[in-house]
Amino acid sequence: MGGKWRRQYPIHFRRLRDQFARWQWIEYDWIAPGGEDRRRESRRVQEDTIRVGDGMPERERASFLAPLVMGSTAEAAAKGMSLTLVRPAKSRFRAKAKTPEQIEEERQAYETAARQKSFLDPDLVALKPCPYAFHFDWIDADGKTHRATCDDWETATMFYNWEKRMGAAATLDRMAQIFNERYPAKGMAFAMGTHSRYPDKWLLVGDLRLDPVAQRSFEI
Repeated sequence: MGGKWRRQYPIHFRRLRDQFARWQWIEYDWIAPGGEDRRRESRRVQEDTIRVGDGMPERERASFLAPLVMGSTAEAAAKGMSLTLVRPAKSRFRAKAKTPEQIEEERQAYETAARQKSFLDPDLVALKPCPYAFHFDWIDADGKTHRATCDDWETATMFYNWEKRMGAAATLDRMAQIFNERYPAKGMAFAMGTHSRYPDKWLLVGDLRLDPVAQRSFEI
């Protein structure tokens, strides 16, 4: 359904028969999540029903998402939303090295998650913790300052892919150039979502390049 947010989970991406990419259409059967998750956008995906479609051309993305962009998470909350896109008025990307204790804690959590599988699951290798945490300090349209940790797995994947070729220092420099210069200059948006247990707490779940549009085509 166009023009509305959908939180799709759980999706065990690495075990999917037909994997999909960002900006790719999918169809699926779903049920209400139940339990403590009462967010209206949430859908519990039936993984074996996922059908992968075409990708959305880059030229169509900005106008497609423009109606979903809010000036702030406060604006989104006032509309009863638990997912939104926000264009930061100003932002600053920074990377911070994790402590050995933080890395070990994450490693153990990943190993536990990898062991918690049914007999139908293929063997899953535990994810490797990223040695850096990525943060954005940003200001919304209301002038409010925010400090958020980026929980987007694609940002960590960016680090891993480039670190193999150019080393950690050069990778961090390149990421800073992208998120502090290139994306803000061309257009950037943050995907923000609330936690099921803490509905007033907004998390930065993704960052993406998104061209600006002159005005919204409709209001949610």
